[in-house]
Amino acid sequence: MLFLLCLTVAGPFTADAGPGAYDNLARPYLLPQLRSVTVAGESSYDRTGGNDDGFSGKYSFIRKEGDALVIAELRGPGILQRFHTPTPTDLPIEFTFDGEATPRLQVGFRDLFLGKVPGFPEPLVGHGVGGFYSYVPIPYAKSLKIAYRGPVMNFFQINYATLPAGNAISSWTPDAAADGTTACELLDKAGKDISRYMVPPDTAVKVVRASRSLAPGAVLRLFDIKRGGRIVGLRLSPADALAGKDRAIVLRITFDGARSPAVLCPAGDFFGASWGEPAMRSLFIGTDANVDYCYLPMPFDRSAKVELVSERTSGPAIPVEAEVLWAEAPRLSTEGRFYAVWRRENPTIIGEPFTFVRAEGHGHLIGVTLQAQGAEPGSTPFFEGDDQATIDGKLAIHGTGSEDFFNGGWYDVPGRWDGRRSLPLSGCLDYKKHLGRSAGYRFMVPDPYVYHKSLHFAIEHAPERNDLVTDYVGVAYLYADRPPQDAGSLPPVAARGVTDPPKVVFATGWNVPLQAFSLQGAVVRKHVARVGQRDVRAMSVRAEGSDVFGEHFLEALCDIPADGRYRLTAEVIVGPEVGIVQWYKDETPLGKAVDMHTPAPEVRWVTLGSAKLRQGANPIMLKLRAGADGRAIGLDLVTLVFERES
Repeated sequence: MLFLLCLTVAGPFTADAGPGAYDNLARPYLLPQLRSVTVAGESSYDRTGGNDDGFSGKYSFIRKEGDALVIAELRGPGILQRFHTPTPTDLPIEFTFDGEATPRLQVGFRDLFLGKVPGFPEPLVGHGVGGFYSYVPIPYAKSLKIAYRGPVMNFFQINYATLPAGNAISSWTPDAAADGTTACELLDKAGKDISRYMVPPDTAVKVVRASRSLAPGAVLRLFDIKRGGRIVGLRLSPADALAGKDRAIVLRITFDGARSPAVLCPAGDFFGASWGEPAMRSLFIGTDANVDYCYLPMPFDRSAKVELVSERTSGPAIPVEAEVLWAEAPRLSTEGRFYAVWRRENPTIIGEPFTFVRAEGHGHLIGVTLQAQGAEPGSTPFFEGDDQATIDGKLAIHGTGSEDFFNGGWYDVPGRWDGRRSLPLSGCLDYKKHLGRSAGYRFMVPDPYVYHKSLHFAIEHAPERNDLVTDYVGVAYLYADRPPQDAGSLPPVAARGVTDPPKVVFATGWNVPLQAFSLQGAVVRKHVARVGQRDVRAMSVRAEGSDVFGEHFLEALCDIPADGRYRLTAEVIVGPEVGIVQWYKDETPLGKAVDMHTPAPEVRWVTLGSAKLRQGANPIMLKLRAGADGRAIGLDLVTLVFERES
């Protein structure tokens, strides 16, 4: 059943003239407008193609001026749109405008991102998942020089737009931040209905509601209109049922009777799912309270259709609740159409980066999501790869690492890029080292990647030379005057599904959550032990006597990707200070007791047993008792490996 509801009073729609520094966030209804600016970036990336993208600071400055490192020198008229770093310090950073003798702004580098500096308010500045970022637009009429007063500048990324010659713009002042009031207001609304920001003032927003059932093999039409307008909001539920590892529920959006849809994407991935689970809660697209939402304006000339397609061959029907918000404001000749492109490379191509999107014509990329999986569980070095935007045939933007592109930093470091977290414009969709997975998203709405002839946006899948075999899935969101490559196409459903690794590897000395250990008489520590010629990182238990309720124990919480029977093996350090270990569940042994007591330390693999495990977190109880000498109670655990048997 469909319902139509008018929310506001209708009014005329006209394009606003610019440029305004805050237009991209203060007036996001202008997002479809094709742009005349030229975009580029500065960063600390290794110019030799290596992985020294800021570690040493060798490539992090242009020149020295006394005790200052000049990191960027931009020619105007232009606007600095994004500044990111995972390595801020308390030392000063300076911004000098238009050749002035002294900096107009000098602040502590870290303070720039903490809301402490006049003109740099939160949430236009912020930090999270290991990174610090500023989206305060910094216009400059003639030039902008940025210098850091410190011995070493490490990682940074800057995105900027150069205006066409003849465009007048005033250079930044602290008072200019008042223009960002609406932008700050908008950024605080992630997960909420922001459709009113996607239409010009006094333009009506209408709602079409549908309550239907999507059966296997069926097509569910949610919206079908035969006159011009623009979609400004889309809400679908239940989000968890529309996602799934099979990626078999497809969102299809077609404008103006085109042969190919502008959006043809697994529904879960379109809304930012992570390997089949709803994960993203950004400002523009995501999931909140099990409802998928999208608030990117999608203008059309004369018709639009929004459909859900089930490519499942069996299973229950999905009860779908849908809302499509739209306005009777047809696409202007100065606007591009909205496209979403889903691509997978499994495996990625050795020697070539993963391609998010290729396009010709005129347009701008405004967002991407990435689900990246390596071939070796327990390791994610592929996330050292840099993003690369080749615009109009020229490498215009080159990043410093995958998590840096997503405004994060330091993957696999506790408290940084180590788990799911959503910020308004960027975030970590997942980080699971034991599965070899890392995922992120970023919406370049304040800093769109504008192209006038062509765009190739890609990301590396190795620290150097793209020499790691990986499985990469990306969604690119853009506005363009013609369809980008691969728009409106999907591989068969059999080639889209999530591939769970048959082996799960936990580096226990690094990142296994410790659920519990003995209640008394025991000590747990993580350390690096020298065993022979090898330095081995281990989680170690030393105990004496008995625990309150019996034997000493160590319990780890291990995330398993799918239901099944798994064999558990462990890499351990045997030696004179350890004893017997045995795997238990519900006070019942799941394998034989293994005595690890030996006269001299040595690294060995031992089999602890097999058991049925459930998808998700599983408590793994290892009980400890004295070994052959009758005294030593301990365990030096290096690695836990679960291999699926059935």
